[in-house]
Amino acid sequence: MPNTSTSFEHFSLLGFSDFPSLYPYLLLVFLTMYLVTLMGNIVILSCIVYEQKLHSPMYFFLSNLSLVDICFTSSTVSTLLSSLLFNKHSISFNACMAQMFCFVSFGNLENNLLAVMAYDRYMAICNPLHYHVKMKNSLCVTLACTSFVAACSHSLLHTVMVATLQYTGVKQVNHFFCEISQVLSISDSDTTLNFLLIVTEGAVSVGAPFICIILSYMWILMAIVQMQSAEGRYKVFSTCSSHLTAVCLFYGTIVSVYFRPSASASVVSSRLATIGHTLLTPMLNPFIYGLRNNAIKTVVKKLIWRNMSTSFPGNKR
Repeated sequence: MPNTSTSFEHFSLLGFSDFPSLYPYLLLVFLTMYLVTLMGNIVILSCIVYEQKLHSPMYFFLSNLSLVDICFTSSTVSTLLSSLLFNKHSISFNACMAQMFCFVSFGNLENNLLAVMAYDRYMAICNPLHYHVKMKNSLCVTLACTSFVAACSHSLLHTVMVATLQYTGVKQVNHFFCEISQVLSISDSDTTLNFLLIVTEGAVSVGAPFICIILSYMWILMAIVQMQSAEGRYKVFSTCSSHLTAVCLFYGTIVSVYFRPSASASVVSSRLATIGHTLLTPMLNPFIYGLRNNAIKTVVKKLIWRNMSTSFPGNKR
C-alpha cells in the first residue's frame, strides 16, 4: 500500500471561494446557525441533567444525540468559519485526516443513536409492562457505547485507507471541509478499493440502523392499529412524532448530499446540501424535540425562572 508523500503538507479547501464578496453575509448566516445549534443542544443537555424526572432511557439517548450534534457540527464548521473570517483556505494533512475521522464518526454515531432511540420507542409502546425491567441503565449504556465503538471503527477504517494514499503537488479539495469522496478524487493513487469499501461496508453501516428504524416503526404501527382508544393512539403518535421528524430530516439531507444524480448536481448546490446535513439538521433537532415535548418545555421554564430569581432577588415571593 503506498505511503503518503513526505513532501506533502497541506490541502487547499476551495469552500465558497467563488463568492468572496458574499463572505460577510455567509459568515453571519453560518455563525448564527452554529451558535443556535450550540445553545439549543446545550439547553437540551442542561434540562436532562438538571431535572431528575428526565433521567430515563428516552432522555438519556436524547442527551447523547445532543452531544453528538454539537461535535458533528463543530467538526466541519470550524474550517468553514475560518475560511470566511480569515480568508484561510489551507488545512494541514494531519488536521484534514482528523477532521475526516470526526465527521464520519459523529455522522455515523448519530445514525446509530437514531436506531437505538427507535428501539427504545418500540420497547416502550409494544412492551410497556416490561419496559423498565428490560431497559435498565446498564443496557442503555451498553447500547450507547456499542454505537460509539461501531461508528469509530467504521470511521477509522476509511480514514486510515485514505491517509495511506499518495498525494503530491498542490491539492485542492473542492469543498469547505475534508469530505472523504472529494479527498479521494485528488489522490495520485488507485482509489478503487476505497470506493468499493464506501459502497459495501459504508452502505451496511448506514443501512443497518435505517432497517432497524423501519422494523421498529412497523411493529409500533401494528400496535397502534390494535389500540381501541383514540386517546391512546394520539399519545403514541405524539411520543414518536419528534423522533420520526428527526429521522426524516437526517436521512433526507443524506439523500440530498450523497444520492443525487451527478449530472444535476452543481458544486454550489452540493455544498449547500452539505450545509443542510452538517449544520441545519443539528440546529433543528433541539427545536424538534424541545417544542414538542412538554416535559422539556416545563424544565426550560423552570430554569429560566430560577435564573431570573437569582438575578433579581426582589422577584421572589
